[in-house]
Formats: sequence, C-alpha cells, structure tokens
Amino acid sequence: MLKCITSAMGVVLLLTGIAVSADNGSGFDRVTGRPFASRSEVIASHGMAATSQPLATQIALDILKAGGSAVDAAIAANAALGLMEPTGSGIGGDLFAIVWDAEKKELTGLNASGRAPAAMTLEYFKDRGLEKIPAYGPLPINVPGAVDGWFELHARYGRLPMTEILAPAIAYARDGFPVSEVIAYYLSLSESRLGEYPGFADTFMPGGHTPGKGEVFRNPRLAATYELLAEGGRDAFYKGEIARRIDAYMTEHDGLLRYEDLAAHRSEWITPVSTNYRGWDVYELPPNGQGIAALQLLNILEGFDIAAMGFGSAEYIHTFVEAKKLVFEDRAKFYADMDFAEVPVDVLISKEYAAERSKLIEPEKAASRYPAGDALLEIGDTIYLTVADSDGNMVSLIQSNYRGMGSGMTPGELGFILQDRAELFSLEAGHANVVEPGKRPFHTIIPAFVMKDGKPLMSFGLMGGAIQPQGHAQIIINMIDFGMNLQEAGDAARLRHGGSSQPTGEVMADGGVVYLERGFSAETRAALEAMGHTLGESDGGFGGYQAILWDEERGVYYGASEARKDGQAAGY
Repeated sequence: MLKCITSAMGVVLLLTGIAVSADNGSGFDRVTGRPFASRSEVIASHGMAATSQPLATQIALDILKAGGSAVDAAIAANAALGLMEPTGSGIGGDLFAIVWDAEKKELTGLNASGRAPAAMTLEYFKDRGLEKIPAYGPLPINVPGAVDGWFELHARYGRLPMTEILAPAIAYARDGFPVSEVIAYYLSLSESRLGEYPGFADTFMPGGHTPGKGEVFRNPRLAATYELLAEGGRDAFYKGEIARRIDAYMTEHDGLLRYEDLAAHRSEWITPVSTNYRGWDVYELPPNGQGIAALQLLNILEGFDIAAMGFGSAEYIHTFVEAKKLVFEDRAKFYADMDFAEVPVDVLISKEYAAERSKLIEPEKAASRYPAGDALLEIGDTIYLTVADSDGNMVSLIQSNYRGMGSGMTPGELGFILQDRAELFSLEAGHANVVEPGKRPFHTIIPAFVMKDGKPLMSFGLMGGAIQPQGHAQIIINMIDFGMNLQEAGDAARLRHGGSSQPTGEVMADGGVVYLERGFSAETRAALEAMGHTLGESDGGFGGYQAILWDEERGVYYGASEARKDGQAAGY
C-alpha cells in the first residue's frame, strides 16, 4: 500500500507491505526507519561534513568551526584523504566539483581534469603495436588536475589561508594516523599490483608491506609536498619544484608527461546541466565526465511507474538494467572532451529523446545489446565528499587517481602516485574519445546536486567507476519513488550492470552481467534469470555514498555516510 507523508523533502511516498530484507549483518532490527539502515541520519544546524574517512570529516568540521567556508573545509578534507585514503584519491589525480553559493544563489561547476601530454598521440601507441593504452606504468598518465582545482575553488570561495587549510593534513602526514579497515584492505590489494613501480614501495610499503588495519602510517614526503603547496600555491605544482621533479621522474622512466604539459594546465569553470525527475532538479556536469548518464537514466525511468513496481522487485531491476544498457551505448559513442568532439548534450538529456529510447525496452525480456541513439539529429576507485557551512554554502566534490591508487608511478620524494586516467582514451581513429594531445580523457568521476523549487536541497555523490551514474539514479529513485530517507537511500541494497560498450571502443556482448548485493530475494534473482539476465557473483563494486540535505523549514542539515566505506557524516 502507498502512504503519503510530509518530510523535509516535501511529499514523498512511503511503501508499506513490501518485503525488504532486514539482514544488514547487524543482528538486530532498527526501532525506527527501515531495518536495513546502518544508522540514523546525522542532523545539525551550523554545518555538516560527510567523507569516506572519519578523521577527514573531523578535519572538515574543525575548519568550519575556525571560520572556514564549505570549500575551505572540502579542500582540507580532500588533502587529508590524499594521505589517509590514497586507494581512491591524491594530488596525482583529477577533481570535479559543484558549488552552491548561498549569497549569489548560484550553482557552479568546476572541471579540474587534466589533459593528455603533447607527446601522447594515436601514432605513438599504434607504432608500438598497442591496441589499448596500458592500465599501469608510465604511459597512461595525463596531467594531474586536482591541485589546480583546489586553488581555483579557494580563489573564488575560500576564506582561510591555504597554510591553515593544509595544516591538519601536514600534521597527520608527519605524525602518523591509524589506517582504517576498508582502506587497509584496498592497500593490501595494491601491494602486489603496484609494488614493482618505481617509488611506490618507498612511500607506501614501510617495512616491506602496506600498512594494515590500525597500523600507524606516516608519509613525511607528502607532508613536505603539501608544505610547498601551502607556501608556493598552485604554481609550485605546475611550474615550480614539484613540476621539475615530475618531469625528471617521467623522463627517467620513459613516460610522456613533461614540465611543459604541467605548466600549460588550467581548470575550467562550467555550467551544470539538469533534468527534472518527479519534481527534483538533478544536476550533473557535462562531458568529458559521465554525469549526464545519470540524467539520461532518470529520464527513461520517469516514464515507468517505479513506485508501483516496488523496491527489490524483478520488474524494477529489469527496467533499470535495460535503461542503463540504452544509456551506456550513448555513453560509449558520444561522451568525450567537448573541446574536441561534438557532444549533443541537450538532445541526450531531453525528455523526448528518453521517450523514444524507452520504446526499445521489452517488459519481460533482457536485450543482448542495443544500438546507440541517433542523438546528432567501469573499475575505479574514488573519494567523494560533501560539506555545508553555516551560511548555506554547499560543495559536492569528487576526486580520484583512477583504478584505486592510479598508475603506480610514484615520483621521487613527493609522496603521491600519478593517475592513470589516460587509459580511458580510445585508440580507434575517428572515435569521439580517441587520444589526442591536449585532450581530456573520458572521465568516470561525477559530483551531483539537487535543487527543488529553485532552492538547494541535496549535495550527494557515489564513488566507484561505472557504478556512479547507476548509483546516482538509485539514490534519487530510493528517495522519491520508495520514500527512503537520506541514510536509507544509501544503505539499501544496490544493483549494478556491467559489460556495456565502453568509451575506449569495447562493445557489449550477450547483454552484460547484473550484480546484486545481498538483500535481494532468491525469487527476484530467479525471475531475472528467467527474463534472460546473467547474474554475477557480488564483487563489492557498489560504490560509496555521502550526502547532505538542507531542510529549509527547520533550518537544519541532514548528513549521511554509508557502511560500505570507513566514512562518517558529522555536524555541529
């Protein structure tokens, strides 16, 4: 049965009489809310921070309490995560952000992704007989954009000096911090994969191994690098000592990135794009990222009665997966750096286009493949964080090295790994995402924001490669169609479809694979298989979610951070 209730988000539908697994590993049922929720929402009046590591969340709150802006606190937390969660972040990687400016009542986006080096040409890889750009080592490294992103954000929205903002991360890097459980696990996976690359073991394997759970880890090299940034600004990274060290390291190890590539880098301020899903205006950033895939997905699903299908039903999962297949064929064909390729964003995120594409979905049969639309008429790890301050400013920030810790290449005494994002370029001549000097590769990391009736409602994100647009859509659907609160929306069992065609040129075959977290019933799984879906074993690739919601009526923030990561939402 459907029951209407009023909440901070307006009128929502609360589903009753629907069987939802209560097994969240806790061994008990919650007194309030849904039984699968790992915890209650965090509620506070003056500020809120949600990150994937509790110490980073506390640093963000300390910055807010010291008079810093939401952006100041986000930068401080991101710097801490580069130290504490190098499995998903670091200044060798890229950054994207969406910022709500409460004074100007303006939503703005920042694309701080780096471009291909001048020497990174299609001919370079073809001459070496390569059919795709390698995942690790010196060749997939493009310009790191995160540091320039910090200083662009700070110049426009910052209050405190960068020396004060970076001080907590510097102190932890010098004095050490105990490594948390999930991060320790992913560090251990990187040991065998990346340990051979020059500089990695010296920085991340003290005593011959990556630090385990509870082990105190220090990175004095990163502390020294952060000090150079705090005193010398972004030019210390792109034109100063850090740039010269990166250039020397890459030259020594036959990489393509050079000093001139770093010196030429600049971030770009951009306008977020949106679609309306049942009254909520959901904002993402346009390509070279994959954010508009979430908007396309929501547009298609809005044409179905999702609430009536019920959370966890085979009908809902089938519809979601088929919609995702449609969207990801467009993602593979069209999404690329818009300075180099014509990307028909307005058409792709239109309701009319979604209505035409949705006609291809059969209600009880999984498709082996779909064609990309005629719009011209998935492994990574990442950190996502969000911060809100007492003045109503909110920032949605995502940052990554790609493939967890990145390329493995760890230059000199700098204390961080260079990203391997250029792996996502295509080596197919004529492809929208084909590698070219100065071009930004297709990007998986995407921040999100929600407005309602022209006012800020929610800053949120969900890290983790190709799950991100699928996860964004599931969060919105969980809240609007299934009546979940901010925390429940992230804790609910998640689904992921893998195997779609890729922006690198790989083509989907045999319908891909559907991965379901624990919490979906055996009956649902059997029904999906009967429709022709192939189910895979759960591999843990369901992302990690943080969110902040503003309740204007009560004047409070709600914060959420899910149990799949080590994270924490906290306010004051």
